[in-house]
Amino acid sequence: MISAKDLKNPHVVRRDLLASLVVFLVALPLCVGVAVASGVPAELGLVTGIVGGLVVGLLPGSKLQVSGPAAGLTVLVFEAVKEFGLSTLGPIVLAAGLLQVVLGVARFGRWFRAISVSVVQGMLAGIGLIIVLGQVYAMADLEQPGSGLAKLAGLPGLAIDIVTDQEALTAFGLGAGTIAVLLLWPKL
Repeated sequence: MISAKDLKNPHVVRRDLLASLVVFLVALPLCVGVAVASGVPAELGLVTGIVGGLVVGLLPGSKLQVSGPAAGLTVLVFEAVKEFGLSTLGPIVLAAGLLQVVLGVARFGRWFRAISVSVVQGMLAGIGLIIVLGQVYAMADLEQPGSGLAKLAGLPGLAIDIVTDQEALTAFGLGAGTIAVLLLWPKL
């Protein structure tokens, strides 16, 4: 935490402002991306990022605490919006936040250490797979299915669409070429 004494030191203020700018530049597009991927308007991602940044900034925390949008929640938010509607998202998020505060005050955090690292890694790998599959559809400039399982099941149809549709083939080729350059460039 920065103290009032630190605010008088120009070196500390400059360093903190630079760090804040970097976090802002990373979080802003991530907030918008998570919002769009969650099926909500992009402006809600901006508002959420601003409000979240202000709230977290006002609360005490550790010196190493980093807060920001979590891409892992995209799938959960998408499903909640799909099932309950956008108007119910606010109360759901409020209830989840209050539950986290109650669990924190009750010191339940130590119980979550019992969750295996493999379980967490598996969950993150599943979320990553869903995000990557969605990007393959976007790379071919084709409509992607709504659920993760439908994205996986639709891969054979996607391959056929890419081969038979000239625009999809061009878009996919451009994306694949870009990925190839990114992977091979350091080896040149």
